[in-house]
Amino acid sequence: MIDNIRISKKLVDLVTPKVMSILNCTPDSFYEGSRVDSISDALFRAEKHIHEGADILDIGGYSSRPGAGEVSENEELNRVISVIESVHKTFPEILISCDTFRGKVASEALGAGAHLINDISGGEIDPSILQVVSNFQCPYILMHSKGTPQTMQNLTNYNSIFKEVVTYFSQKLSVLQKLGINDVILDPGFGFAKTLEQNYELFHRMADFQFLGKPILVGISRKSMIYKKINCTPEESLNGTTVLHTKAILSGAKILRVHDTKEAKQVIQLIKEN
Repeated sequence: MIDNIRISKKLVDLVTPKVMSILNCTPDSFYEGSRVDSISDALFRAEKHIHEGADILDIGGYSSRPGAGEVSENEELNRVISVIESVHKTFPEILISCDTFRGKVASEALGAGAHLINDISGGEIDPSILQVVSNFQCPYILMHSKGTPQTMQNLTNYNSIFKEVVTYFSQKLSVLQKLGINDVILDPGFGFAKTLEQNYELFHRMADFQFLGKPILVGISRKSMIYKKINCTPEESLNGTTVLHTKAILSGAKILRVHDTKEAKQVIQLIKEN
């Protein structure tokens, strides 16, 4: 397993896992507490995340929750680029990820100060994003999914969920390598084109992804695989999230993508620093 990755010309040590904190520039993300609706709000939330120990801020303008509405490219650009510019200017030391599947958004985000791209589609929705990542030579978060946010929950038929996700990653890594993209982080895509049972089957096999030789990112914070399992709401699911974050770190996860920075940092501190 690789215990470091190059981000913005710096070698980031992953021996101690990192926390990627969410800033959603959207009005319809599934967890209301992650939404920001202005630059001042975004800067306030960013400062809070940084104060609580965030290593990376993940900024997105297109809700990828199942059944989310379509967002035009111009609207996505309007939502995220000014926020990325402002966050980068105000907090120049924090690493910024742009959560997008569009090549133009990725290009403008990287030009505005973002350091890596978090693509839920693996280049399937807009293949031009892969050339953008190659041109900028930035890290790329490769997530497994099928279809689009509008269609993915109807695409949950697998002969073997683990084998198909591993095959997907292997094939995509080959494509990325040919494009000169070597700094890749893998995200199994919990909640994306997967049933509750399939999410947990993948989650329980987290350690088995190690052989792919890339850092693993886990994005399960307050998701339905938690709150549906314990019959609560996203707002009530922090405790369940912390339990699964603990198991994820013990299974080898190197990055946690989270809504609640302080609690995630405490998980890592208790497991890795004692």
